[in-house]
Amino acid sequence: MHTVYDWVTIAIFAGLLVLFLHRSSDEAPRDKLVHYLIAGAGCATVNYLGNEGMHLLAVLGLAGVLAFIQLTLRPLGANAR
Repeated sequence: MHTVYDWVTIAIFAGLLVLFLHRSSDEAPRDKLVHYLIAGAGCATVNYLGNEGMHLLAVLGLAGVLAFIQLTLRPLGANAR
């Protein structure tokens, strides 16, 4: 855990894990597992890009991952789907 990208992506991934565990306890889960896989792979890619010094791509990728999570999984808001 040497860079800011390590901490940020781990925090996002931990949030995804909590969201997945919370929603998987529902009788009829509303999310697909592939959405969590895509978001997790996005976190890994952002971390790699940031650690390799490609800061602009990492920041853009981070914005993309956060937008994907918000639009697809809708963790914020009372009426998530």
